[in-house]
Amino acid sequence: MAFIILDRDGVINYESDSYIKSPDEWLPIPGSLKAIADLNASGFNVLIATNQSGIARGLYDAQVLDLIHKKLMEELALVGGYITEIFYCPHHPYDQCRCRKPKPGLLLQMSKKYPINLSETYFIGDSLRDIEAGQQAGCKPMLVLTGNGRQVIAEHPHLKSIPHFLDLASAVEYVLSNKRKS
Repeated sequence: MAFIILDRDGVINYESDSYIKSPDEWLPIPGSLKAIADLNASGFNVLIATNQSGIARGLYDAQVLDLIHKKLMEELALVGGYITEIFYCPHHPYDQCRCRKPKPGLLLQMSKKYPINLSETYFIGDSLRDIEAGQQAGCKPMLVLTGNGRQVIAEHPHLKSIPHFLDLASAVEYVLSNKRKS
């Protein structure tokens, strides 16, 4: 069973400085849903690891988050894709929980629930905290330049050694071409 882990905001859908607080605000980045469907068609189980501190901040609740994720799943199904499961951290950054990225808690939860070899698993994100969580969990981190990715590369030039791609579609193309070679 092959797995791949994705961040949500800035990777699959557009990022918002004021948070994605409703299904109407959730807008997919062009090509991202088809990229996930391509992963599924190639045998990948897709998991999402996302920080959702908007819950702790009182901007939305778990029921609204479920509706946002329902929209994601419905739009993804229209192109033949699916998400195996979404793992999220509802905590405020000051809570010092173990599941909020850059800590690896969400990724470790995934490895307890599913037969994932994290050292062979790509984790695609758009932020420094995604890269750090992936590294701490032993994943193979990748960075997309959508969302916060361009700013992250500009502020942390050492991350240029991490594979980075224009968007999720080009990152998935890389993953699938490597899978075909092996």
